[in-house]
Amino acid sequence: MDHDNQQPGQSARHEESSRPPRFEVSDGAAIPDKSDKGLFTAWRISLFGALAIIVVLCLVKPDPYIDILTFVPDGVLVTFEVTILSILLSLIVGLITGLGRISKNPFLNLAASTYVEVVRGIPLLVQLFYIYYALGSFTQVPPFTAAIIAMTVCYGAYMGEIFRAGIASIDYGQTEAARSLGFSRRQTMFYVIIPQAMRTILPPVGNEFIALLKDTSLVSIIAVADLLRRGREFATATFAYFETFTMVALIYLLITLLLSKIVNIMENKMTPYGQQQ
Repeated sequence: MDHDNQQPGQSARHEESSRPPRFEVSDGAAIPDKSDKGLFTAWRISLFGALAIIVVLCLVKPDPYIDILTFVPDGVLVTFEVTILSILLSLIVGLITGLGRISKNPFLNLAASTYVEVVRGIPLLVQLFYIYYALGSFTQVPPFTAAIIAMTVCYGAYMGEIFRAGIASIDYGQTEAARSLGFSRRQTMFYVIIPQAMRTILPPVGNEFIALLKDTSLVSIIAVADLLRRGREFATATFAYFETFTMVALIYLLITLLLSKIVNIMENKMTPYGQQQ
């Protein structure tokens, strides 16, 4: 083959095809899709297995397992409060960041890119400590507020990359068609591009939601009375550490499994009928 006669596009495609394939692994839950029989079966085994273990433990040894179940519900509520507030705020921050990442304005692009790089380079636990303890040297931040701020700042950066990738996945022809119809750039983005990108964005957003819920266990370190914190309080008072953290782990597992199924249902609802497995 005469390499001198290759067109630039052909060369670029050849280089791209020679690169190893890229894949991403999220720290969120695996989404139980029926098209993956192994994963779907494992999800059902895990869900019903966890429920069965909780029932058996409560029947065989009601003290302390039933006591634990009656002690931690308010912690579950706080966990969901932190998760929902944080995910809603991080979606707003993520959208702004994603738009900044694709902006042609060099200042906005640099600001958004720097935010993503800095925040993703610092562990969430360090961010929690910084907002609650370090900033506490200047102004007192309540534990619950500090948890929301830290979660929002951290996951806003990840959401920003999800929005950027989702928007970039939409064919540029959609933008050209909208502009030819007289839409402004802002109208094109919010009325044409982002609604289409939501189908692409939903699965990773669902994964981040579940990952965020699991990461809320870190907020117990700054005295937020979440599920883990309530479990620690019970274990400290009764010295039933094995029983308490076994039950806490099972509750987290149940919540995660149920949320992963809800995400799967939402994905299927947003997928065109002809494209469903």
